[in-house]
Parts: sequence; structure tokens; C-alpha cells
Amino acid sequence: MTAWEETLSVLVREHGQRLHRTAYLLCGDRHTAEDLVQEAFVRVLGRRRGAAQVTRGMEPYEAEAYLRRSILNLYLDSYRRRRRWAGIRHLAAGRDRVESAAARTEARVDATRALAQLPPQVRACMVLHYYEDMSVAQVAAELELAEGTVKRYLSDGRAILAVSLAEPADADSSRGGAR
Repeated sequence: MTAWEETLSVLVREHGQRLHRTAYLLCGDRHTAEDLVQEAFVRVLGRRRGAAQVTRGMEPYEAEAYLRRSILNLYLDSYRRRRRWAGIRHLAAGRDRVESAAARTEARVDATRALAQLPPQVRACMVLHYYEDMSVAQVAAELELAEGTVKRYLSDGRAILAVSLAEPADADSSRGGAR
């Protein structure tokens, strides 16, 4: 058994339960605690060369402290992500009513059909910006266009899609009222 494997074995055997208890006390859920401990082991000792550098000259209790700190950092990072998501979730919230699978499929077909109507450059800009989540500068670099051109294409694409995907108006309201 190599020194790396021996260190890993000792850490898991002698300190694994203590690390798991610490993680459980942080998050209050057994499965999440197991995930935190496993992720900490992977990040700290996942690669042999990295693990050899981290644990070189360390006693197992020192490596345990290193892992404990990694667990704490992972927990705090996930907490921050959840808190941030809770603050902006309402921006991405779906409709209040539950749509049927047929309605969702129809909406997807409509969106695909509307995208197909876009000119190729406009469509490429829309897909890269909204689906691939690229910034205007990244889209411009990817397509070798000026940023102003990308902005114009995005504006044109939004306008075309707004018209293509608009809900059909009532017949009465489009004629200016009831007869």
C-alpha cells in the first residue's frame, strides 16, 4: 500500500465518523452530511499528487482538521448558493397554475417554430446569449461580430419572437369592441 493510500485509509477509518458527525451537525441531514464528507475527501485527497502534497509531513489529525475546514467551506458555499437562489427564485418562477403536458409540448413546438423563423445570425446570437448564457461580449467574440451588431441582432430576435409567440387576441378586442 502506498503512503497516499495508507493516509486515506487511516483518515477514513479513524476520523471518518467524526467528520460525518461534524457535517451532520452543520446541515442536519444524514445524506447531505455524507455528501459533504465525500466531496471534501474528493477535493482534498482526490488526486494522488495533490493528496501527497497536502498530507506530506502531516499527522492524520492535521489532515482531519484540513478536511473539517473543507467540509465547513463546502457547507457555507452551498448555504450561500441556496440563500442567493431564494432571493432570485421569484424571477424565474413559473406560472401559478400547473400546465398539462400537452400545453408544455405545444409551447415548446411553438418556440422551436418561432426560432426557425429567425435569420441564421440572429438565431445564433439568441441561442448563444439566452440558452448558452453567454454575455454579449462572449457572443461577439464567438461569432466574430461587433458587440453593437450582437445587441442589434438580439433586439431584432426578441421583437420577432414577441410577435411570433404573442397570444392571439380575442376577435372582439381586435375589432375595437363588441358590436
